[in-house]
Amino acid sequence: MISTQNPAALPDAATLQQLCKAMAVLDAVNSPDWEYRYHSYDPAWGEDEAVFQLNTGEGDEMLILFRPEGCCINGFVDTYEQPDKARATQGLPAAFEEFVFGEPVSSIGTTFCLWYTPATGWQTGELDVSADDGSEEMLYLLDGRPESYAEWANEYFVEDTGRQLIEVEDVARVYRGETLTREQVQRLNQELEPEDMVQLETDLQEIGYPYSFSQ
Repeated sequence: MISTQNPAALPDAATLQQLCKAMAVLDAVNSPDWEYRYHSYDPAWGEDEAVFQLNTGEGDEMLILFRPEGCCINGFVDTYEQPDKARATQGLPAAFEEFVFGEPVSSIGTTFCLWYTPATGWQTGELDVSADDGSEEMLYLLDGRPESYAEWANEYFVEDTGRQLIEVEDVARVYRGETLTREQVQRLNQELEPEDMVQLETDLQEIGYPYSFSQ
């Protein structure tokens, strides 16, 4: 399982960034209402910076910063005690310091932190191996398996709604970065109304994901 104890199970920064964009796209298809989305992606967070956000709406939150130097993950799980931040971020590259020690991360909090550079791969600061930091429950969807997202989304978005279950292959197409078509959107979420498609176009443009709804 992916966790701070096993960071090497995460993909490299470029692969992770594509995955994060895909998850944000899939959430946008499954929920026109922002309030019920877990995942979002902002490709223009700052100069040469993009950010992925996981927000459960119940106090748990994860931000992933992507920069040319690599990426950095800050996670906060409300039910776990926050470690000493200086120890948890020991060895953090300077490129990620403003992100980790500035806002909004400072206000959110930090129960775990990981970072990746091409030269060193995935790293963490000093860990308390006897304490759980919530990283496993926050990072598991980043395994890159379409099956993982489909299982989660069917439980979160589809269960008890009467919608058809989300198929793994439809998720896989988005994970591969294939152009999103109207037909594929309708396969993922049969309940979308015309006004929802207009909102989805806006969302896809903001995320920077290819689509073609001409037919």
